[in-house]
Amino acid sequence: MSDSKNINHIWQWQTWQDYSYLTCNLLSVWQHGFFTRQFYPRTPEDLTLILQPEAVVYRVKQVHGNSVITPKEIDTVIQSHNLTDTFPDADGIISDREQQSVWVASADCTPVLIGDLATGRVCAIHAGWRGTAQKIVPQAIARLLKFGSKKQDLRIAMGPAIAGEVYQVDENVAVDVGKTIVANSTNYTEAEILKALKQLPDTPILDDDLSGKARLNVPRVNQIQLEQLGINSEHIAIAPFCTYQQSDRLFSYRRTGEKKVQWSGIISQ
Repeated sequence: MSDSKNINHIWQWQTWQDYSYLTCNLLSVWQHGFFTRQFYPRTPEDLTLILQPEAVVYRVKQVHGNSVITPKEIDTVIQSHNLTDTFPDADGIISDREQQSVWVASADCTPVLIGDLATGRVCAIHAGWRGTAQKIVPQAIARLLKFGSKKQDLRIAMGPAIAGEVYQVDENVAVDVGKTIVANSTNYTEAEILKALKQLPDTPILDDDLSGKARLNVPRVNQIQLEQLGINSEHIAIAPFCTYQQSDRLFSYRRTGEKKVQWSGIISQ
């Protein structure tokens, strides 16, 4: 699962009180971290103290959709609905001012952190297969561009998620996700979409021994979505760690069925 050069030059394990969390050098100008099961059940409020104690924390109630909202929008929803013990429904947060700490949780889904070198703005996204099928990461990029970002200034890191080699799904799930990267997919049958996906370089779809099943590489689909938007591949990094296979460091809902998560967060400049 891991390449030593990739780990040493792109990904680094950091230590806080003998606990490990992961950082990516593409995001080195921002305080950030993909935290591990060792930090459970600490909250984003607790983890922000490790990264930048002065930052204001924002998170959402993740619903496997494609809504990406700002802290201002979060505050508006909380105030208008008098929410005290819950958070607005969304799966991504884009900062709108300095020193905002934005967070997402995952236990097999892909946590995506984005930083804008020019504006200092950051984004945290929860990209499971459902959100990926709804193109949540391109949705976030579109909002960033609307706010003034330029594609060449974006740096994107995808944290530990379940690896495609072990992520068995129904073929119709693979098709729902995969058709987002197949041109004119509405003109093709499911079988034709699967065939087109398997012909892609570094295909995100692998065969499975069971009929009607496939293995799905969700981070790779997100990577292709970004590249199709015109994001430089050198500005995208995928962590070489699998939540399902690395039980010592990471929770996996697919492995245990437990509703426990690891948090990933980044702080705007």
